[in-house]
Amino acid sequence: MKMRSVRRKGIALTIAMALAVAGCSSGNKDDAPKAEMAGDKVVIDVFSPADADTNLDTNPVTKNMSDKFKIQFRWQTTTYDAGPAKEKRQVALASGDYPDMFFLIPWVDGFTKAEVQKLGKQGAAVPLEDLIKENAPNIQKALDSNQTLKAMSTAPDGHIYALPQWADCFHCTYPDKLWINSTWLKKLNLQMPKTTEELRAVLRAFKTRDPNGNGKADEIPMTTDTQDGALIAYLMGAFAYDPVGANNGVRSLLELNGDKVETPVNKPNWREGLKYINSLYKEGLIDPASFTQNAEALQATGNNPAAVQIGSSPLLHPYIFVSPGSKDGRDKQYDAAPPLTGPDGKSYTGYNYPTSTGYTFMLTNKSSNEARIAAIKMLDYIYTDEGQLQTWGGPEGVAWKKPGPGDVALDPNTTPMYKPLPDASVPKNVRWAALAQYNNTLAFRNAQVVPQDIYSDTGYERRLFQATKLYEGHEDKAQVFPEASVWGDPSVSAELATLKTNLDSYVTQGQLAFITGSKNIDTDWDTWVSGLDGVGLKRYLELYQQAYDRYKNGK
Repeated sequence: MKMRSVRRKGIALTIAMALAVAGCSSGNKDDAPKAEMAGDKVVIDVFSPADADTNLDTNPVTKNMSDKFKIQFRWQTTTYDAGPAKEKRQVALASGDYPDMFFLIPWVDGFTKAEVQKLGKQGAAVPLEDLIKENAPNIQKALDSNQTLKAMSTAPDGHIYALPQWADCFHCTYPDKLWINSTWLKKLNLQMPKTTEELRAVLRAFKTRDPNGNGKADEIPMTTDTQDGALIAYLMGAFAYDPVGANNGVRSLLELNGDKVETPVNKPNWREGLKYINSLYKEGLIDPASFTQNAEALQATGNNPAAVQIGSSPLLHPYIFVSPGSKDGRDKQYDAAPPLTGPDGKSYTGYNYPTSTGYTFMLTNKSSNEARIAAIKMLDYIYTDEGQLQTWGGPEGVAWKKPGPGDVALDPNTTPMYKPLPDASVPKNVRWAALAQYNNTLAFRNAQVVPQDIYSDTGYERRLFQATKLYEGHEDKAQVFPEASVWGDPSVSAELATLKTNLDSYVTQGQLAFITGSKNIDTDWDTWVSGLDGVGLKRYLELYQQAYDRYKNGK
């Protein structure tokens, strides 16, 4: 462990030195390196992640883009394992042997705002705004029409040093769902719960009335995992708004009260929500493993061949805890419960920005002018519907086909545009998939053909779409802190990261202690709230207030 820590410190120091050197170089056109050519194609060194089934050298999308935009790609790839992928990216920067272009996946190795600002200020990242104006009308149109995308893309100094993806997933925007075994509800003659006390009654029945019919008390009323779980978030919605944030599963601590940046976790309504969750836990209605098990352990329970055991699970979608195509049809037994209404009439749900905050397209000062123009033109093509289908989707007839008579789009009010073929029938290594998920708008996603049988494997997206309609409108956008659009001061980025780490740990441990009863919420709450300032809450809110004020003032 000590050797690993020393190694990481060494890497961090080398990165700092390398970036200082990079700062000596400018992103100006006149200073760009001379183009390296391979015949009539410009050579572009590209750093990208690729999963075990993908070979970007032989991928047909690579050939298509190479021929269309006269690019000879020279790939440097990592795996989808985020930790090693980010470290390899950092080592490339540290050594000075970084590529012409970073082409990343946000949830694997996307750059943060702080990293983008640092690389831009020091000259390693080339400003893109003039390239876009001169060569990329589709990107410019997206920036002009989508104010959140524009705010995300434009650093406080006015430059665009990197672009994020925009992947507008309706069901992902409302991640705090509860999936209940509706087969059990029917067997026990129960209705789908709508209030906190109706849910308690359902969970009690699942625990005591043998809904799986095997004569054993082996039912688990509610369970989830630590990676995907939304247990606190879903149940808290009946008492207070629980911020989701915009950082790939890392919950936010921030909410807005008018233009004041606050946190809900130190307020009376939050305390009442934790008391309710604790009351369910004390009755044995919440599985203790929810706070310790990983996704694999949860799915092992969900797929237990001996019996269906899971009564409900709070997370994004049911295939996280039960495999599709189950022989006994258990994967079809789960339907979404609506957001609960609490004792004071509150009924919130979490709201996630329809995009990741990771930055994935960056041109560096190693690139030639010719490479920059070819790369931005390629990305501009990806911003079109045709480009999305050809790169993210893959070749027509292999990964998707045109709609036929009677086909219905995911949104029934939308004209269908494309019909994805079942994943099992699509060969490996035929698309760029998540690498190319730019300008993947809601209109584009909703235009896909999806079977109307929501319980078929190919109808799953419609099942999620319809379930999410129960949650839409329960968010209070006035309370949503616009993390995607707000750029922090890079001089305090390290401090903010440390504060967030410490606060996340303190809040997570405290909530768990109150839920499981190792802390008494009636006698220990005030002390716990006071302790938040001891780990930096006041300073954290102060720094984000300053960042928010700059955002509101257009600076």
